[in-house]
Formats: sequence, structure tokens, C-alpha cells
Amino acid sequence: MNLRGIGRVLGFLLLVTAGALLLPAAVDLYYGEGDWNVFVLAALGGAVAGAGLMWLGRRNPELRHREGFAIVSLGWIAVGVLGAVPFVGTGSIPNFTDAIFESISGFTTTGSTIMTDIEGVGASHHAVLFWRSLIQWLGGMGIVVLALAILPLLGVGGMQLFRAESPGPSPDRLSSRISATARLLWGVYVLITGLEVLLLWLVGGMSVFNAVCHAFTTMATGGFSTLDSSVGGFASPAVEWIIVVFMFLAGVNFSLHYVALTGRFRIYWKDDEFRFYTFVTLGASLLVFGVLLRSGLIQGYEANIRAAVFQVVSIGTTTGYGSADYALWPPFTHTVLLLLMAIGGCAGSTGGGIKMMRILLLMKHALAEMKKLVHPRAVITLWFNERAVTPALSTNVLGFFLLFMTVFVAGTLLLTLAGRDIVTAVGATAATLGNIGPGLGDVGPTCNFAFMSGAEKWLLVLMMLIGRLELYTVLVLLMPSTWRRV
Repeated sequence: MNLRGIGRVLGFLLLVTAGALLLPAAVDLYYGEGDWNVFVLAALGGAVAGAGLMWLGRRNPELRHREGFAIVSLGWIAVGVLGAVPFVGTGSIPNFTDAIFESISGFTTTGSTIMTDIEGVGASHHAVLFWRSLIQWLGGMGIVVLALAILPLLGVGGMQLFRAESPGPSPDRLSSRISATARLLWGVYVLITGLEVLLLWLVGGMSVFNAVCHAFTTMATGGFSTLDSSVGGFASPAVEWIIVVFMFLAGVNFSLHYVALTGRFRIYWKDDEFRFYTFVTLGASLLVFGVLLRSGLIQGYEANIRAAVFQVVSIGTTTGYGSADYALWPPFTHTVLLLLMAIGGCAGSTGGGIKMMRILLLMKHALAEMKKLVHPRAVITLWFNERAVTPALSTNVLGFFLLFMTVFVAGTLLLTLAGRDIVTAVGATAATLGNIGPGLGDVGPTCNFAFMSGAEKWLLVLMMLIGRLELYTVLVLLMPSTWRRV
């Protein structure tokens, strides 16, 4: 394992994060709340640490696949620790464990929070809420991909990092150079984020501050809000519909958005995963709408449709915003939402979960096995986007699903061992492993994770990292062979 080479790239990631810390410092200066020095000092500390690591690794540019896995996993931990400093320094989250929980939740775009009075913090710490939103936005496309977009790793090949970081089983290249691919993806990300800011401000009537914060966390499918009652606190149908549209877009493979922006809009419907994603979203929305309408909990057709679509898209894309307290809805809706928590968004999106592509391939594989029972001698080929699915990809998908369910069961068991009821344990594990934010039971849409013990929070931090980095990236570091010299 090339530790100096790993340290060199980690140093660069810390420098990028240190630069980002200057933005909330500027926000604080604008509001005159006196916290700017905390962000500046954190930025200086991150810059010094980053520069030191880059200097130590200046003669070790070669990276292999296992170094790529280590950089992605350790990089998320490093920027998570640096991101926690402003929370502690401003006094908004004085407990170190809670600050780490909030920071990792932000960077992994999970959206689970320990803050019990978000609006109270925002009243005197606008920069803190802006930082919460910014770290989700950076984590959405990936801090590693951001580094690739800005600098081609000082001569280091980047495909190892892109494969380790990119959400989904088969990252797409839009260019022959990985750095160019990263820049294109970030360009699309920035463009759509800017469009949402304008719509939330001009059409939705939000303040510029709230529009920016919510656009950041929508496109990252993160779900941090500036209000305790989340998006529902704005009591604005226009805001909810705008956010629904952009949550749906954020759950789509961003390479499709890039191709569409070049004028080839049919690319969406030609994509097998996008069609499946659309059908699942519409089907789940109709089911929840029908149950809500029958229950009579919400008055009016439009209000029922909006509540159903908003919550289905929010949970399905793993954004985690709330427009209503779905814990009060009929139990059938909880089952639908729990299934959506596990499925997640599309591969290549900012969403978490197992991913639509994997679920679709698993369904095709199951159907093929059933056909083989009827026709034992038949040679059945699985197809995805008019290409034959390779045995390697099928094995990858099956292995991922098995690992996901194993980690999910293990996390649930550990939380029940700590004394949590089964609904809360399942909800908390699904919410963090799927990078969703709110769960079920005591961690439902109107609750938070502040009541949990330190050990439980560290367990859920691990779940967030494993879920965001798609299991293999983190778990491979636990193998002794990864660290042996070869």
C-alpha cells in the first residue's frame, strides 16, 4: 500500500475542503454574526494539514486500485472531521461525536441530523446552516470527483478513484479523459442547481439564502433544510412541486442529463434504468395517493397528490425532505416507503440505496432463472440498454445485494441489542445505510437522532459511509490483504 501516495491525494482533498470553508465565512461576514473567524481558522488548519500531506507524498505519484479505494474511504473521513470543526467552534454542536455525525451525514448526503432546533441555530448562525447545505452539495457529486475536475491529481491516473467513488455498478465516461468526464458532470450539476435556485427564489418566493441552501441539498439528494419542519414548513405548494421536479432529476444518471443538454432528449426514454425509475416512481405515487385519499387524512385531491408524490420522490431518491408527517399515514404507506428506501435512485445519480439498475438486473436475472426451469437447455442472455449483461456484472450485482442485506441485518441487530425497538432499528439502519435521512419509529420525519447514545451514533456513521461508498469501497479496507506490500 502506497501510504505516501494516498496521503498526497488526501492532502489535496483537504485543501479543496479548506477552500470551501471560506464561503460560509463570507456568509457570516454578510450577516455580521461574528463566526467568520471560526471558519477561517478551520480553513487554515485544513490547508496546513493538506499541504503537509501533499509535501510528504510528493515523490509517490503511482496509485493502484487498492490505493483508490483507500483514498475514497479515508478521504470521506478526513473531510468529515474537518467539516465538523465549525460546528464545534461556533458552539452550534458542542459535542464532538454529534458534530462528526452531522458532518458525515452532510458529506455522505444522508441528511440524518442531531440538531433539535435548526431554526434557533439559523437565527444567529446563518453560516452554519449554509455550511450544512454546502457539504451536502459537495458530497452529492463527490468530493473526489470534484478534485478530479479541478486537477488531474498532479499526474496521477484518476480512473481508479472514479470507479471507487462513482455510485453504481458501471460508471460512464463522457470523455476519453477522466478529468474531463468529472468536469462535464460537475458542469451539469452546477447548471441544474443554479436553475433550481432561480425557480425557488422567483417562483417559490423563498429568500435567496433559503433558495440556495435547499437547491444545494435537493441536487445532492441530501435533505438538510433550514427549517425544523423541513420543506413542509414553507406551506407552499409551488415550493413543493419545484423541489419534486429537481429531486426527480437528481435521482437520474447525470450522464443522461449531459447528453440531453446536447440536444438528444430521447436519451432518457431509451435508457432502461430511467424507464424503470419512472414506472416505479409513478406506481408508488399512485398507491400512496389512493391510500391517502381513502384514509381522509388530507383534504383535497391536489393536496393528496402533492403529499403522495412529494414523499415518494423524496424517499425514493433518498433525499429525505418532509412535507408531512408520514408516520401518521396508514401502515401500507410505510411499507411502500421502506421499500423505496432500499431501492434508491439511478446509478450515476447523487441518490443512495441499492440503485434502480441493480434492482432491474436482479429482476431480469430472477426471470431468466424461472425460464430456465421451463426450458433447461435454453441459453438466455440478459440485456440492458441493448447490450448483453456480462457474467462479471451479474456477479457484481448479486454480490452487492447480498452484502447490502447482510450489513442491513447486522446494523438492525446491533441497534436492537442497544435497546431500540425493531421499527426504530430498521428505520435508522435503512435511513443511514440508504443515505436517506429520516426513517421510521423514533427516527421518523419529525424526529432526529440526538437521543441516541454515542456508540449508536458511531455505528450509524459507519452505516452512512458504507452506504455512500457502496459497500465494497469501505469493506475492502477491512481485508488484511489490502494492506500487505506486494
